Order: sequence, then C-alpha cells, then structure tokens
Amino acid sequence: MLKVIKLPIRQVSKTGTRALSKRVCCTSSVMRRHHSLVTTRGFGTTKVVFQSVEIAFKDLSPEEQKLLTEKRVVDKVDVCIVGGGPAGMATAIKLKQLDVEQRLRVVVLEKSADFGSHIVSGVILDPKALRELFPKSEYYNDNGEGIPVPPELVTKVVEEELRYFMGKISFPVPAPAEMHNKNKNYVGSLSQIAAYLAEKAEEVGVEVYPGISVSDVIYSEDGKSVIGVATKDMGISKTGRPKENFERGMEFHARQTVFAEGCHGSLSKQIIKKFDLRKGRQNQSYGLGTKEVWEVKPEKFRKGYVSHTMGYPLSNSVYGGGFQYHFGDNIVTVGLVVGLDYKNPYISPYQEFQKMKQLPYFRDVLLGGRCISYAARALNEGGLQAVPKLNFPGGVLVGASAGFMNVPKIKGSHTAMKSGIIAAEKIFEVISKMPTLEELEETGTEKLVEKPINLESYEAGFRSSWAYKELYAVRNIRPAFNTRLGGIGGMMYAGLDSFILKGHTPWTFRFHESDAAVTETADKYKPIEYPKPDDEITFDILTSVSRTGTYHDEDEKCHLRVPDQDLEKHAEAAYPKYKGIENRFCPAGVYEYVEDKSSPLGVKFQINAQNCIHCKTCDIKVPTQDINWVVPEGGDGPKYSLT
Repeated sequence: MLKVIKLPIRQVSKTGTRALSKRVCCTSSVMRRHHSLVTTRGFGTTKVVFQSVEIAFKDLSPEEQKLLTEKRVVDKVDVCIVGGGPAGMATAIKLKQLDVEQRLRVVVLEKSADFGSHIVSGVILDPKALRELFPKSEYYNDNGEGIPVPPELVTKVVEEELRYFMGKISFPVPAPAEMHNKNKNYVGSLSQIAAYLAEKAEEVGVEVYPGISVSDVIYSEDGKSVIGVATKDMGISKTGRPKENFERGMEFHARQTVFAEGCHGSLSKQIIKKFDLRKGRQNQSYGLGTKEVWEVKPEKFRKGYVSHTMGYPLSNSVYGGGFQYHFGDNIVTVGLVVGLDYKNPYISPYQEFQKMKQLPYFRDVLLGGRCISYAARALNEGGLQAVPKLNFPGGVLVGASAGFMNVPKIKGSHTAMKSGIIAAEKIFEVISKMPTLEELEETGTEKLVEKPINLESYEAGFRSSWAYKELYAVRNIRPAFNTRLGGIGGMMYAGLDSFILKGHTPWTFRFHESDAAVTETADKYKPIEYPKPDDEITFDILTSVSRTGTYHDEDEKCHLRVPDQDLEKHAEAAYPKYKGIENRFCPAGVYEYVEDKSSPLGVKFQINAQNCIHCKTCDIKVPTQDINWVVPEGGDGPKYSLT
C-alpha cells in the first residue's frame, strides 16, 4: 500500500500524523481516489490493435462535455515537482533539508505506479552528487568514504575495459579519463536507487504521490508564467467518452513548478517551446538505449566488472556502443545505445542490440543464463550546447528534462542530481522569505506570489558548478562523431580531446537540426534483413516487452497522438518516403504497417498503444514529426525493478 507522508503545517508527530486543513484533506481524498484506480490494476502485456475510434469533443453529449470540462479541485503548495526520478527527488530532498522549520509544502508527482518503475539506465553511478546530498550516512566507511545507499543496491567497479569490434574480432582501446570507473564508481539498478531516494524524501517530509500522471501546464491569465500543473483525468474510454469510473484531474498551484520528467518530457518540451528556452542554444540530440537484465551462471559472473564496446554491430556512420555490467549476485545487465541521428530508415536499434548479443564476447557470458528483464529509453546526447535556459517565469527544468548527460563519461545521474540540488538551494533562498501557505490562507490571500518568480540565480548557479565544468570539458566529443569521418573520425578526435586538448579549445562543435530531420528517405538504402531470434540469446520484440510488466487499460484514450487521430493521414505522409520506419525505431512493437490490399498504399497503419514502454523514441525520431507522446493514465506503462 502506498505510504503518503503529509507535510506538516506546524509539526509532524513521531507517527507521522497531524491535524489536516480542509485544503489538504481535499487533496488527499482526490489523490486516494486517483491511486485506487491505479493499484487495482494488474500488469501484463497484450497486443491490441488500436484503430482511430475517437469521437470529436463537439460530438459528445452536453453531459459528457460538462464532465470533461468541470472545474478541477485546486491545491496550493510551495513547490510542485513533476517526476520522481533522481533529479526530482534530489530537488525535493534538498529543499526539505534546508527547510529545518518545516514551513514548506513540497510535493512530488510521479506517473509510475511505484517510484523507480519507469527508470532505465545502465547504470554506473558517480557518487559525487549523492555524497553532497547526504554528507552523513551510515553507509560510509570509517574514513567517510563510499556511497550513501544500502550496500545491497550497488557494487563497486573493480575491473573495466573498453573494446572496439570489427565483426567478431575486437581489440582493447585506451579509455579516456572520463570513462574511468575502477575503485571509484558503482554499478547497480537506477530503478532501485530511485525507489530508495523516494523513501529518503518521505523521511524528511516530502509529500510523494506515485501513480499520478501530470498532463497539463497551468498558466497565468496573461499566459506569461506558469502557476502550476494539472493531473490527468482518469477513466476516459478510447472513444474519448468518460466512463463510469471517470475522475477529473486536479490542479496543483505552486510558487515554483519543477519539471523533472526525464528525457524529452511531454510537458518540458512544451515549456521549452513556449518560453523559447532554446534561443541561443542548440537542438537536443538523442540516443536510444535498449537493455536486458540477466541472471547468469556463477562461473560466468565477475562481480564489479564493467565493459563498454564500440563498432560492430553498428556501422561507421551510426553512433553508439554496447555495455555489460556485473553486479549483485550473478546479475549482468547488457545493452546497446544507438544515436537517433542515424540516416538509414531501415535501421532497427532493437535488432542491432540482438545482433550484438550474438558476439561471443556477450553470448559466452549469457549462454545458460536467464533473461529476467528488458527495458528501453531515449537519452540526451546533445551535451552542454543543447542544454536550454533552465528557468522561466514560475518554474525551472532539472535533470534530463534539460539534458545534463555526460556522453563520453556515459553517465548523467550525478549531473542531473546536482542540477536538482542547485535548483533547490536557489528556490529556498527566495521562497523561505515569503509568508507560509497557512499565513496566506488566514489572511485570505489568493495569490501565492506577488509576481512570478523567474529564478535567474539557478542558471547562474549551474554555470558556476562542477557539473557545468564537467560538461564544458567534454562538449566537443559527441558532436565529433557527426563529421564525414563518422565513428572512426569521432574516435580519433575523442582521443585527441580527452588525452591532450582536455576541452581547452576555442571552438564548440554544433549539432544537426534534429534527429528526425537527418533521416533520409528509404529509396537511398536497401532493406536490412536481420537474423531471426533463437529464443535463447536473442528474442522477438513481443517476448521482450512481456518482460517489462507493461500495462495500459484496453479501453483507454490513446496516449500516442497523431493529428485528429487520423492514422491513414499519417501513413500517407510517412510510408511512401520511409517505408515503415516506425516499425523499426520503436523498441516495443507499438507501431505497425500491416498488409491491406484495400488501401492505396497497400498497408494499414496501426498503433498498439498497450505495448508502449514510454521510451519517447517515436516523438523524437519520426521524420514527419506528427506523433506526440503524452502521458497515459497514472500508473500505466512498464513496471521495471532491476533497470
């Protein structure tokens, strides 16, 4: 059962109970009703084809229109954080650590049913930000060294290598300093780390609400600032009609709204566009990471061993690399990251991953083991030059919502968390000087702030931090792979920059316009015939998706949006040029073109929304840029545990 700690207005007793104001009682009641709709569902994966069956709002009955537009319940908080990943939790925890007098209400809204169950990463953890967040910890050794998380969650890296593959032949490559992990970093599951951080947030008085999708940004009357967010309506059928269990979403109005949705967040991308936060900055570039978690035979397990690979199965024109990490008890995570700026529409990142596992380097480790989990997620690769402006009137961006991934280091959690820590410090400096919410309520003051807070100090704080310096030093390495020399040229420049230049150059390389825009038409390439799965080391997509625990209500409004949900119109625009690229870039079998002799195209486009594992690749890569990923109902999606 979900344990929710309510932020005290005055003081929390040792049992965590207190007298609640009418405002908080109202919130709790609504949130419990939302949560009941989530927790009563089971998880499983089916393959249901969604056709365009939605009814236009104007064609709904007056009663249905009234239900869908009725005024939402409004709750007021000091800080509302959208997203319960490492960055969001770091923001929340730091705010409450600073709030020693317990004056502030800090709320975290997370769309996954359980904290951590939508988190995907390698993961190798640099403990720097965690150590800043928890300077004292029972998990440090006698010298104060280590990482402040339970030891069963992480394994220290004790052995590592970097290899380049040319077919089945490989050779070691000197690893740049940024990639050194031995005896200083840790491997584990970021999903489990996120769940642990949620527990720590509760301990310091953060209100945490999993299973709550946030679907809308609430703007001021003049549209010039953000005043909060709204949670998604529950109980809308795939036709767009409210069902018997319909529950209107609610609004959270906040002095500051923190967007910590992760890579390519559905609200963050709106905020970036509305406030022109990319002005003077470059567009983001992305990669798609696919990974599996295996339980291997004890004799093949090397605890604390990590390796990274480059080259095969990817061609010289495709950026990316593989990995295998050994941690816990006989657990090995194996994965492949493919840069989404590839040009050939016939490439399938999922199938490239399956090919990679057939290399003896990977196959010999996995053979005889058991695949227990699968996951995929888009990640930021644009580096420092693609980080947008971080603040806007009413809120800030933190973590992967902004894009703090250190690609050469193959890490982003530590920089994401650092951004949350900085944001929390700057938010507290401003909000702590204001009247409390209780004081505003007693005086009948409706507005939470006299004028919108535009936290310029946050951007300045980031630029003076170690996170900025770290990203600045490696800013040219990833875009170096976009030259005509491709992967080989990128490796040569990366070596020069890492070992000699060390980022001290007067130039900063630029990225392309977008990953979608660089995609070329299918007539320039030949279809790629990928090997059939052997069901031992390699698997078909639906088998892999079944290992994600993904669930979406069959009778739910499709969260993968095309204009007017006109699937035929999308197919007419996309299929003749790209010959079903959606089939291939999606790592979950969501999009299909099936043979249909009655169609002028000879195929019919289908969206199997129940399979969606929330990787966001479709929103990023589709060349027609007419697929919009929005949040489904709260609690829907994958249920990861070891990713």
